[in-house]
Amino acid sequence: MNVVITGGNRGIGLALVKHYVSQGHHVYATCRNSCDDLNVSGATVVKGVDVSKPEFLPDALAPLANVSIDLLINNAGVLGKEGLGDWDPHTIDYQFRVNALGPLLVTQALLPSLSSDGKIALITSRMGSMEDNSSGGYYGYRMSKAALNAAGVSLAQDLKPKGIAVGLFHPGFVQTEMVNGNGDIDADTAAGQLYERIAELALNNTGQFFHANGEKIPW
Repeated sequence: MNVVITGGNRGIGLALVKHYVSQGHHVYATCRNSCDDLNVSGATVVKGVDVSKPEFLPDALAPLANVSIDLLINNAGVLGKEGLGDWDPHTIDYQFRVNALGPLLVTQALLPSLSSDGKIALITSRMGSMEDNSSGGYYGYRMSKAALNAAGVSLAQDLKPKGIAVGLFHPGFVQTEMVNGNGDIDADTAAGQLYERIAELALNNTGQFFHANGEKIPW
């Protein structure tokens, strides 16, 4: 199976790359800049892919134009920590460009290469859930992930007639650089759980929002 993973150079993305390679899949890992771990992972590395810059994405993704993609994992993301009294519209705009618009643009660019029974996985967050929000704050991250969820449901509706399933997955509170190493589980554990959920993704559950542990998350 040919798998494309964005943001494959660190954290959950790198763990996903390693997991899919270990299962015998051919992985194409996109990133802005590579790292030693990614270079020796066995994946094909596509550097210079910045999902926040739509004007450059078509050229950056050109190396994948002739790849028949079975699974696209939109993983690249950023986290800001804006509070009501600590507001920066520039960081909020950047989170929207990376977390919400970026996955949509990557999907649009690679859609011609996606196989007729392919899958798209969006690595989102339960922080984009309205019902689950009991603590407030994190305005840019919450809003951008809610926007990603909306885009994912629309993609699921639009692509279902083509036989392509779309899943929205919360990886858990993962111990990565993005959260300063805090978290409940490590990246390898999260990657293994995500692998299982993505394997279960099909047209009968397309457009649904799941925790990596299998729990269904409310919108």
